[in-house]
Amino acid sequence: MQSRKAGILLHPTSLPGKFGIGTIGAEAFAFVDFLVTAKQSYWQILPLGPTGYGDSPYQCFSSKAGNPYLIDLEKLCDIHLLDKSDLEVHEEFSDQKVNYGIVISTKLELLKKAQQRFNSGDYNDLKNSFDLFISENNIWLEDYALFMALKEKFDNRPWYEWSDEYRLRNNEVLENIKPELGDTIHFHKFIQYIFSQQWFELKQYANNNGIEIIGDIPIYVAMDSSDTWVSPQLFQFDENKNPLCVGGCPPDYFSETGQLWGNPIFDYTEMEKDNFSWWIDRIKTTLKLYDLVRVDHFRGFAGYWRIPYGDENAINGEWITGPGAKLFTAIKNALGEIPIIAEDLGLITPDVLELRDAFNLPGMKVLQFAFDSGEANDYLPHNYEKNCVVYTGTHDNETVNGWFENATESDKKYVLDYINSDGENVSWDLIKSAWGSVANTAIAPMQDVLGLGADARMNLPGSTVKNWEWRMEVGVTTDELAKRLEHITSLYGRKRES
Repeated sequence: MQSRKAGILLHPTSLPGKFGIGTIGAEAFAFVDFLVTAKQSYWQILPLGPTGYGDSPYQCFSSKAGNPYLIDLEKLCDIHLLDKSDLEVHEEFSDQKVNYGIVISTKLELLKKAQQRFNSGDYNDLKNSFDLFISENNIWLEDYALFMALKEKFDNRPWYEWSDEYRLRNNEVLENIKPELGDTIHFHKFIQYIFSQQWFELKQYANNNGIEIIGDIPIYVAMDSSDTWVSPQLFQFDENKNPLCVGGCPPDYFSETGQLWGNPIFDYTEMEKDNFSWWIDRIKTTLKLYDLVRVDHFRGFAGYWRIPYGDENAINGEWITGPGAKLFTAIKNALGEIPIIAEDLGLITPDVLELRDAFNLPGMKVLQFAFDSGEANDYLPHNYEKNCVVYTGTHDNETVNGWFENATESDKKYVLDYINSDGENVSWDLIKSAWGSVANTAIAPMQDVLGLGADARMNLPGSTVKNWEWRMEVGVTTDELAKRLEHITSLYGRKRES
């Protein structure tokens, strides 16, 4: 088995294409072709869930549903649920940034048109497939579709602002409202079906061509999600479904006041009563979508930063012991060895490393963190062990070029000396350092492969505006670029085996 591999981090929303946002359609297939030509092994993406607050893929309305805005509309023409004329919209979309407001309104209108045609037309094969999808996913899909329908009924307000009979899930009231919301409930089931069909077609194409998908699981779910609405007993809520505390990070490299995520925190004592079945089911579902899974904020399983609900920042939080080995033992006993990458960045204590190593999970190394504290820095390549994944940067980092431009003169000198660079092409010189390291896996964000600057940053932790918007321009994934990437991939023994 090949141990040294490489890949590219690019979320599908960042792909080029029509209608203002990247999709899992033709451009995604073309990106797989680029990875194949470049002899890569992995395509890493961010969470695929339906985005809510701040358009963040880490704040989704469900831990299991797919993002409807990733659905490719032209593929709906191929199966005659839309006509080409339907796609002649008059909105002006940007090729550089995702304008979520325009994208969402335009896409939902066209998806509803596709649903209406599906309902009224002769689509027996599709309808049989749809019915099968519903039966196989009903355990989560029914609640999710009702949740989304109620959000529309209540002007898209979060569930904790609904009237009490809905907020607290009065069963009689919910059953009585379902006929009124029937078409909207069906719509959300329909778009989940379409997303699933398109995603698995893309995944199969990638896998058939030797490309594995690295997905991403946020450790927490969004406060405004079907997960919290349906199963409040699994979270640290009071009797009225109000959170007692929320998640985040203490002050660190990214923020002097820490990160206040606002996500509710699991009640691990309650979860342990049924041997962590919620987590087992979540991992099992996720491994159908992806080949490997990066678990975001892995350190939270060893110990998590609990912030009093209502605080304005994360400074007054406290460390609380997490479920640790009990959770991962339960998952392993239920599912066997699972292909997990542990996102072990931030303030890492010995208990985090002990948990990671007890289950032989590869951790993460980020080169942008390597050059500010001398030779003892664990992120410097000469300090790596093989069982890790090295990144030039992540979705939370500046691009390499933007990071280098803002570095101190002494740090710049250190970087250039360490990577033997003249400074003309720092992003590629850092990619070479990652690819040349002993780490079993090396990943670079597509922005670094393209040598882009600060304006191509994907996310700034602690902020809620102008994130998740970057898009790759049409035509940049040239054969010349693929050959350049293939060259260093072969040079450092990471070339994908045919």
